Amino acid sequence: VQLQASGGGLVQSGGSLRLSCGASGLTFSSHVMGWFRQAPGKEREFVGAISWGGGYTYYADSVKGRFTISRDDTTNTMYLQMSSLKIEDTAVYYCAVDNRPRRTYLSAHYHQAHIYDYWGQGTQVTVSS
Repeated sequence: VQLQASGGGLVQSGGSLRLSCGASGLTFSSHVMGWFRQAPGKEREFVGAISWGGGYTYYADSVKGRFTISRDDTTNTMYLQMSSLKIEDTAVYYCAVDNRPRRTYLSAHYHQAHIYDYWGQGTQVTVSS
């Protein structure tokens, strides 16, 4: 399984950015996907997740209403649309996948890094004032 995150960059506060995560080596449509981020000197934190099939999305409170996760199972790609970006959104963003197909969890469990088995290399997002 390989994940490739892209789309990061430098953006001004209040701006928007869309990250992509391409996946290979698995039946993409059958797997829970997630986004996490890690800022310098801080722990990795959950950003959001999307169920297999795309019917359900889950977000950290810090990004709810500003970020939107989607997936395109025809191209094996997950997206993170980020709007109203804040300086505190600056971090390396990682995509991740739960390798167990067709799993469902209680909503709080999607926030937990241990359910994700494979991780992308990360893409840097920097928000300036």
